[in-house]
Amino acid sequence: MRQIDDYTVRQAEVCRRYDNIDLKLYSELGVKKGLRDENGHGVLTGLTNISSVRAFDIIDGKQVPCDGELLYRGIDVQELARESFRKKYIFEEGAYLLLFGELPTEKQLTEFRANLTDQMSLPTNFTRDVIMKAPSADIMNSMTRSILTLASYDPKADDLELSNVLRQCMMLISTFPMLAVYGYHAYNHYANDSSMYIHRPDPELSVAENFLRMLRPDMSYTKLEARVLDVALLLHMEHGGGNNSTFTTRVVTSSGSDTYSAIAAAMSSLKGRKHGGANLMVMKMMDDIRTHVSDYRDEEEVESYLTRILEKEAFDHKGLIYGMGHAVYSLSDPREVVFKNFVEQLAEEKGRDEDMALYNNIEKIAPKIIAEKRKIYKGVSPNVDFYSGFVYEMLGIPRELYTPLFAIARIVGWSAHRIEELVTTDKIIRPAYKSLVTKREYQDREERGE
Repeated sequence: MRQIDDYTVRQAEVCRRYDNIDLKLYSELGVKKGLRDENGHGVLTGLTNISSVRAFDIIDGKQVPCDGELLYRGIDVQELARESFRKKYIFEEGAYLLLFGELPTEKQLTEFRANLTDQMSLPTNFTRDVIMKAPSADIMNSMTRSILTLASYDPKADDLELSNVLRQCMMLISTFPMLAVYGYHAYNHYANDSSMYIHRPDPELSVAENFLRMLRPDMSYTKLEARVLDVALLLHMEHGGGNNSTFTTRVVTSSGSDTYSAIAAAMSSLKGRKHGGANLMVMKMMDDIRTHVSDYRDEEEVESYLTRILEKEAFDHKGLIYGMGHAVYSLSDPREVVFKNFVEQLAEEKGRDEDMALYNNIEKIAPKIIAEKRKIYKGVSPNVDFYSGFVYEMLGIPRELYTPLFAIARIVGWSAHRIEELVTTDKIIRPAYKSLVTKREYQDREERGE
């Protein structure tokens, strides 16, 4: 492949000159940059019955920060997660709720799981001919290629009849763990010269159990490991229609495109460093903190180094403490609140008490210094990504699979929003851009100079 050369360097500067728009014009012309107003609130672009995110109460006409709340079809995600305390796997139940609008009966859940199991396979030789060809360290790219290739095996790929779309969505929910894990093993074998394992999923196991079974050479895992991963998948499954990848799903769906294209577009959005890669940045930051902090339980030492990070003197010099704060939540992220209990259990099982102490200190100290230094009054709290990378690390999951795990969960939310978009409206989503172009006279080629 051709590399960057002098021509592309020069022409990039031309792009920078002609494509640079004065940011002041956004406020002057009343344009909502990034579909957000000056207070950071999203511009309303649609309606949804699938989920609700709440971070403020309205009291006497004013927004007052409150503990965060995330509802799946009206059911508090914290209530759903409590099922796991009773040692039940919950991902499939959450998926049924998001897709069909109601909590399933035992019979409905059994039938749903059986249907997912029936589709838990890939076309003949697909692993060899698609996944193992041109393996990449970017497993999200590998998965996206596989998703688009699956369309060529589907004789009804373009059929938008609802039952067909539901079939396609359930097939992708079932096979996403295989696409991710097999993609990783192919890369690990060809790029890192490691052994390659292609374990078949077990139809009797949950999605979380099968992920660990397929990933690990010996296919073994503890019940706690599987339950913690199961809860992580539940908490990442859905987060409203306004997040970038879900909105992408709805935009592509509104154009009349097929399921494979809509989900591939969502994958391309999720892999962006501003969206699905947040837990990777937390882990890189934690690596750096461990290098520079000698006593994880010393609050003064931890605070001193966090202050250096915040003042752009340490880590990546961006002035961000990753995993702290959220675009929507203020006082608390409900996903982090319910997840932390499972994190603590797993840390105890894995003998990671010192690391847990470091995380606890950062959770305690960072919001205070961020509020002081940044003058943030809405509240700062850890988000779910603060702990998810730590969990994946304790589970022995390679970092190349962190964002794909997000996709394995979020495919459920994407599917629900695709179906809702198809059922609700036949309007294509087509936002307006304010043009700054002024008319210029055409100049003959001979008159344009050297």
